[in-house]
Amino acid sequence: MTEYGRGRGPEPWHPEDPLYGDQGWTGHQTQQGQVPYAGAPQQEYQQDPQYQQQQYPQQPQYQEYQQYPQYQQQQYAQQQYAQPQQGYAPQQPQHPQQAQHPQQPQQYAQPQGQPQQPVYDSQGWDTGQGQYTAAVQTDPYAGADYAQHPSAGYPGETPDLYGTAEAYPPPQPPGRRHLEPEPVEQEEEPESDLPAGGAGGRDGEDDGDGDEPSGRRGGRTPKGGKKQRSGTACLLAAVVILGVVGGGGYYGYTYIKARFAPAEDFAGEGAGEVVDVEIPKGAGLGQMGRILKEAGVVASAQAFVDAANANPKGKSIQPGVYPMNKKMSGAAAVALMIDPTKLNVITVTEGMRNSKVYEAIDKKLGKPEGTTKEIAQREAKNLGLPAWAGNNPKLIDPLEGFLFPTRYDLSKDSTPESLLKLMVKNASDKYAELGIEAKAKELGLENPLQVVTVASLVNAEGKNHDDFRKMSEVVYNRMKKTNDVTNQKIEFDSTYNYVKNQSEINFNLKEAQAFNNPYNTHFIKGLPVGPIGNPGMDALTATLNPDHGGWMFFVSVDGNTTTFTKTYDEHLKLVAEFQERQKQKNGG
Repeated sequence: MTEYGRGRGPEPWHPEDPLYGDQGWTGHQTQQGQVPYAGAPQQEYQQDPQYQQQQYPQQPQYQEYQQYPQYQQQQYAQQQYAQPQQGYAPQQPQHPQQAQHPQQPQQYAQPQGQPQQPVYDSQGWDTGQGQYTAAVQTDPYAGADYAQHPSAGYPGETPDLYGTAEAYPPPQPPGRRHLEPEPVEQEEEPESDLPAGGAGGRDGEDDGDGDEPSGRRGGRTPKGGKKQRSGTACLLAAVVILGVVGGGGYYGYTYIKARFAPAEDFAGEGAGEVVDVEIPKGAGLGQMGRILKEAGVVASAQAFVDAANANPKGKSIQPGVYPMNKKMSGAAAVALMIDPTKLNVITVTEGMRNSKVYEAIDKKLGKPEGTTKEIAQREAKNLGLPAWAGNNPKLIDPLEGFLFPTRYDLSKDSTPESLLKLMVKNASDKYAELGIEAKAKELGLENPLQVVTVASLVNAEGKNHDDFRKMSEVVYNRMKKTNDVTNQKIEFDSTYNYVKNQSEINFNLKEAQAFNNPYNTHFIKGLPVGPIGNPGMDALTATLNPDHGGWMFFVSVDGNTTTFTKTYDEHLKLVAEFQERQKQKNGG
């Protein structure tokens, strides 16, 4: 449904409005048989001169009003009904069917319930404004002077039903009219929430009869129910707010404390229980700190990190097992860990003899002296040696050369046997990786064990990889059958020292040449029966790739630099220089 006289489009009407239906824009019921001169159609007509010329070609007063649209709008805004011109008597109300000419377009709002018919203008177009189309044949108010007399209503005017407080607001003129959205009614409360005695009407008033449709019942609920719901909502809102504020405050405090407050730390060197802390390879300071924190050594990982960054050697901490006290300060923990001697590890250095390795294991594991050596001799065949090793009965120690040089971390489960197995496995894996079995034949050696033996010799005599390559060349040249200078004797002092379990530079050469031992190269020809130490990777690769410079002799005159020569005469000059230096060093 739409209200007539309110513009082009439909507007919502309220069923309880006492004046809804056939009415003008002023809000009063239209008088039968008369057309009010105030509304959107006249305003639109006066704004469209072409349309007025088509509709009213012989009425000059409309042309006159085209020149004064503002005046006409003000007059219409002040008058509810148009005043009849002097000399005309007001028309008596007529029946709507008698007041309309059968050939004229419908100019009044049709009674409610009848379909609205389209109205066409003089050119045959549907204007969409049929309810405002004026009669072309007659105009009872043509030539009326609307400004000469005060306005007055027609006889039979209905009372103003918009004057009460309960009435709906009167309609606005077309230029001021805006569609208002219908207010959204609150959801109807269940009847169980209403107080006993009936349903509440609109605005909370009791309508008494209870016949009002359910769709128009009031949206308000009893005060008790509203207060109860509001209290619950407030309580929930308060809980949510407190949770948000409390949680945000806690995390904010934690963030500020972690970022700006000093890290929690213990004081001193710690006391009480000693724990073994294992630092894995590749661990950074942060991971180290977390490991120490979990072990109870430091109070916080950050305290350790800060102390390590403050120490110049803090970033040189090596992986391994550290025996540490609980409740140490971060600085004390760092000071302990940068000291290699504090590591709970055994480090087998390049060229290190087995006798020294056994002593280190006994010491680290707290075993009686000689425990590891006895296990090595008894269990040599069960420790994982390769098939080509340990078969010569003249070997002093079948494991010599197979305790691979590297660092071994100790734990509470470490035993001498477990450590020896691990060392042998590492050596066997490296030898297989280097392919020494195939290389032995290429170098003119009898078996892979001799490759390890040569490597042990050069590792004992040299100081760097370049020395190792030249020394391995010396060994191979002296082993040749064409060697008539040393008669195929290698004559390395290190072999004599190995037999004597010593490391002496100044010893009696004649005694060494007379000492009959399968390891003493001053006495025997060729290689010793087995390795004299545990060679490292530099010595091994140098042995597999000698210098090929034709070297036969070498002497370290100053104890640091090794000089190599090809002839015996050059060698004798260097030996004399070396002996002179030794006399001056010893005060002779």
